Amino acid sequence: MTTLLIATRNRHKLEEIGAILGQTFRFLSLQEFPEATPVVEDEATFARNAAKKARELARWLQGLDGFEYRLPGTNAFVLADDSGLEVDALNGAPGVHSARFAAQDSAGARPASTAIAAANCPDAANNARLLRLLANVPPEKRTARFRCLVAAVRVKPRQPTLAGQTFEGVCEGQIRSEPKGQAGFGYDPLFIPLGHTQSFAELGAETKNKLSHRAQALEKLRRYLKALGL
Repeated sequence: MTTLLIATRNRHKLEEIGAILGQTFRFLSLQEFPEATPVVEDEATFARNAAKKARELARWLQGLDGFEYRLPGTNAFVLADDSGLEVDALNGAPGVHSARFAAQDSAGARPASTAIAAANCPDAANNARLLRLLANVPPEKRTARFRCLVAAVRVKPRQPTLAGQTFEGVCEGQIRSEPKGQAGFGYDPLFIPLGHTQSFAELGAETKNKLSHRAQALEKLRRYLKALGL
């Protein structure tokens, strides 16, 4: 069985990835590797952040004592994703800073690339800031999209880290004026996917996992792994 180490400690994200990819794989997360050094997500794009996380974690794993026991199976991959919300009325913000958007309230006038952003902010705080910035924007101008980049790097003990592959998914939609729904996480209560009238948080996991940005990227990953015979 192929082992996929998901480079996250976010339980919601891990559950979502597992539900989308199914039971064909053995899933691990950073919860099983508490000693792993956190990777600073300081790149300017989703693709570069995802690739950086996957490569650095793969490099660390390849020097790990007991690699074969902690990542069982003959095939192992590190999967890292970076994803976020791009709002047209905000010139693509929050973008790569989606998980730390509320922190920029205290970042002053510094460029977004140097904003205070070490730790993720609570979902409610990020949503509240987004709504404040869009308060005077009419519904037809609230177009947005979720974008996800998944990076996959194959890992083997004591071998050089490979370049890996990246897979992109995009889900178009718009931002509603108030949060609705109890499912999901992040900006799900505010995002209405194209062709629907309810938010991701109202539609629920089963529907979201068929059309979301992450589902699209992971489907491309699934086809890639299938082509490798895994």
